[in-house]
Amino acid sequence: MKTIENLLEDHPFFQGLNPDYLDTISGCGKNVVFNEGDTIMKEGDPANYFFVIRHGLVSLRAHAPGQPTVTIQTLQEGDILGWSWLFPPWKWQFGARAETLVRLIQIDAKCLRTKCDNNPAMGYELA
Repeated sequence: MKTIENLLEDHPFFQGLNPDYLDTISGCGKNVVFNEGDTIMKEGDPANYFFVIRHGLVSLRAHAPGQPTVTIQTLQEGDILGWSWLFPPWKWQFGARAETLVRLIQIDAKCLRTKCDNNPAMGYELA
């Protein structure tokens, strides 16, 4: 079975990254599973994580007062979910829902931001 570090190493977003950084990033990660219909993140909530989609479909959803929630994009295996962790005020700009069984790598954003603060070269390479 592949480790989180191996899974990240194979992902296009992380390819070319210093191997030492992959070890650091994987230390902030864990595997998570959501069932079809589960809410992964709610618009306006703190963006404490980001996700690497390993399997399944995830809908990005937006809501306006007095209007029905709409799907604005569907993400799939290989996509990154949750860019709001990078920018203050670190709140989700959209909601996300599992449209199928979804397997993700969840990266703890606070953990990773702290590690980037301690290693600016890694933070620069990620950005």
